[in-house]
Amino acid sequence: MSDRMSPAADTLSATPPASATPASPHVDAGDAGYRKDLKSRHINMIAIGGAIGTGLFLGAGGRMANAGPSLFIAYAVCGVFAFFVVRALGELVLYRPSSGAFVSYAREFMGEKGAYTAGWLYFLNWSTTAIADITAAATYAHFWAMFSDVPQWILALVALAVVLAANLISVKYFGEMEFWFAIVKVGALVAFMLIGIFLVVTQHEIGGHTPGLATITDNGGIFPSGVMPMLLLVQGVVFAYASVELCGVAAGETEHPDKIMPKAINSIMWRVGLFYVGSVVLLALLLPYTAYSGDQSPFVTVFEKLGIPGGAGVMNLVVLTAALSSLNSGLYSTGRILRSMSLSGSAPKFTGVMNKGGVPYGGILLTAGFGVLGVVLNFVMPGDAFELVLNFASVGILGTWAMIMVCSLLFHRRSREGRVTRPSYHLPWAPYTQIVTLGFLASVLVLMWMDGGIGRTTVACLPLIAALLVGGWFLVRKRVRSTAVTLED
Repeated sequence: MSDRMSPAADTLSATPPASATPASPHVDAGDAGYRKDLKSRHINMIAIGGAIGTGLFLGAGGRMANAGPSLFIAYAVCGVFAFFVVRALGELVLYRPSSGAFVSYAREFMGEKGAYTAGWLYFLNWSTTAIADITAAATYAHFWAMFSDVPQWILALVALAVVLAANLISVKYFGEMEFWFAIVKVGALVAFMLIGIFLVVTQHEIGGHTPGLATITDNGGIFPSGVMPMLLLVQGVVFAYASVELCGVAAGETEHPDKIMPKAINSIMWRVGLFYVGSVVLLALLLPYTAYSGDQSPFVTVFEKLGIPGGAGVMNLVVLTAALSSLNSGLYSTGRILRSMSLSGSAPKFTGVMNKGGVPYGGILLTAGFGVLGVVLNFVMPGDAFELVLNFASVGILGTWAMIMVCSLLFHRRSREGRVTRPSYHLPWAPYTQIVTLGFLASVLVLMWMDGGIGRTTVACLPLIAALLVGGWFLVRKRVRSTAVTLED
């Protein structure tokens, strides 16, 4: 069975009402075998979990130290474009739900080369993000004295093994794990914000410092180091939103996505404003930006200086949960994407294999294998592992988001030609939204180059990444064509 598209006569003969999900002229054979075990609560919390991850809990500390309070502007701007991306994906999902997600849509609108490119860029994103997540988990664990003498690479390996085992059982276990991970993250952020607001209003001292607006004005204002540091941090902030597209992948394993997805996607915008922007503003009001660092979660820093017994430990446990949640999501989504590619011939055959629980374990194990490389990286260079993979993950994210917007643009063009019907839930201001978003993504690459260091090295590696993609295509194109001929027969 192939993941390529085949006509479906019954769907072509029916014309759906404008308010309903339009029928698709294609059937995605790669969706066969999955179980519709994800419920509405799972999808909603997966959407939340995708918008709250390691990039906020760990990454905000170092970024705050570099750019100061202006970090909230970077989070707000990137959040708007992240919403555009997931809204565009949501429109495609309502057009035709698929566990292959944007890879399946790229195949329909751009052909096999487009699907191949979209899939492997997504794999680049999550294989490197997996390394960042286990690195973050190991860093968090070192907070506790009992783990302080345990080498970072061992803690990274344990984190990978635990999440991998849970992910291989069934999608129901993934959904439940992600549901409770998200509950913990949201609960912790709400608690932090309530405590933070109380501290600001009452001007309760934190580590000898009185919180309030003066914390910003007396320490260089919103842009203590100028505007450029904030702009240069946009590349890392994009990483913070890396999982927003996950709900689109999960839609293929849920009943009634046409009812569940719009609500879940629309809620992302206010969550971004509340949790990301709100949290960063509070962090800036509570302590001078110089009090934060990239070695510790900024939330842990606040509770540590506040002196609440066990408070810092509890918050550190929460941010550890966030890292494990991100790793869990990455293994889940790449497993589905790689299966879609495998059944069309553009990924290794073993990545298309499923177990009795309907889990594509081949692709999950491949991603976990790159996580093992992350364990080695933590052994060789524990101090720089997170920053190094963060930049390569950002390239994968930019590529994935760009492919989603290109698919959305082509889908919009076909709808103008009358070849497809757009669902009532769609990306606003198309096609200008897609064009502006693609321009923003290109500008992020420019900022990475301007940042120098690892960021410039990463951009310099783009020709190498392109060469690997081209070379890989020449290796798989015969199998892709052979699969297509088999399907036609």
